Amino acid sequence: MSESDRTTFLPPAILFGGFFQAFQVVESLATRSVPVYVLNNRWAEARYSRYAHAIRLPDNVPYAQAATDFLTGRDSDDLAGSVLLAAGDQELEIINANRETLAKKFRLDLTNPGAQQVMLDKLATYKAAKEAGVPAPKFWEIRTEEDIHQFSKEFVYPLIVKPTISHVFLNRFKCKFFMAENFDQLLECYRIADGAGIEVVLLEKIPGPDSRLCSYYTYMDEEGNPLFDFTKRVIRRYPVNMGLASYHITDRVEGVRELSLKLLRHVGLQGLANAEFKYDERDGQLKLIECNVRFTAANSLVAKAGFDLGNFVYNRIVGIPQPRLINFRTGMRLWDPLRDFRAFLELRERGDLTLLQWLASVMHRTSIAYFSWRDPLPSLVRLTKRARVY
Repeated sequence: MSESDRTTFLPPAILFGGFFQAFQVVESLATRSVPVYVLNNRWAEARYSRYAHAIRLPDNVPYAQAATDFLTGRDSDDLAGSVLLAAGDQELEIINANRETLAKKFRLDLTNPGAQQVMLDKLATYKAAKEAGVPAPKFWEIRTEEDIHQFSKEFVYPLIVKPTISHVFLNRFKCKFFMAENFDQLLECYRIADGAGIEVVLLEKIPGPDSRLCSYYTYMDEEGNPLFDFTKRVIRRYPVNMGLASYHITDRVEGVRELSLKLLRHVGLQGLANAEFKYDERDGQLKLIECNVRFTAANSLVAKAGFDLGNFVYNRIVGIPQPRLINFRTGMRLWDPLRDFRAFLELRERGDLTLLQWLASVMHRTSIAYFSWRDPLPSLVRLTKRARVY
């Protein structure tokens, strides 16, 4: 515990939503003796942390409604004055929709709700990038099936059928988007999404391996200034070219900071921000893939590299002075062995990676994603969930 923590009252924190990225924030705050409460669905990994107090919600009420009722109702009065941290997109929307009410009871992070909503809505994100002059893949706004026929001659396959609101699609289909290899598949994908009441944007797929993906992290203050700069690269994802990263590495990536800040300032974003880009060898440009305005799945890697974002945001909300985040450690790796092995199998089948090449790539000092020796139960819960999927 730091000297400032010994002399400063540390209010409880409520970590709201998110998947395993929430666990690292729980662990970081709890080791400072901050009481941490987790408000999430029943099988969220962070709920099973030895450091967390899990908030029980009614089983017979949908999660979003039950969580909203808890935060805005009298059941949470005992936690008045707590720091409320969103770790998921759905939870950000709930906080923004009830911000006036919640601000009277909890300590909330700096934010511009309108700008956050632009980042949550993928179509709005790409439109904002175009306005700001930030390179992005070609995209098509689709409202009806007739629009698909209207633009059919413009499409270049494969084409990504991407939800405008990611968490709604993920909850329904357990994947991030659909991929269409031809016009018939495109119609089928659109009809499936439309049948579920989910709006989509059609997106050009940037060619090339997942190793061309990179990310920028920062926190934008009230004047639009970035309070730190952090960049990393992806080595592999699973499923290849469409899944979550299975292997990351911290690195200083040229050009991604300038493009990210151009977009973030254009929309007036405040608070945490993460922008993901992919290098397009066709024209030599980094092109925007998506933005996040919360803790991400690579949060533990960011922390191990020296930038503990959970503590950083908590300290700002509470008003605890903290040193500037200036230099992060490069070459730090985060590896998800199970997902990465599946990525290897897929790449080997394509002829893109041999066993020896894969083994050589992982023969480095790495951190195991989604695991902590000090608190292993959340990892076991995640492993059980993954076994159900595969």
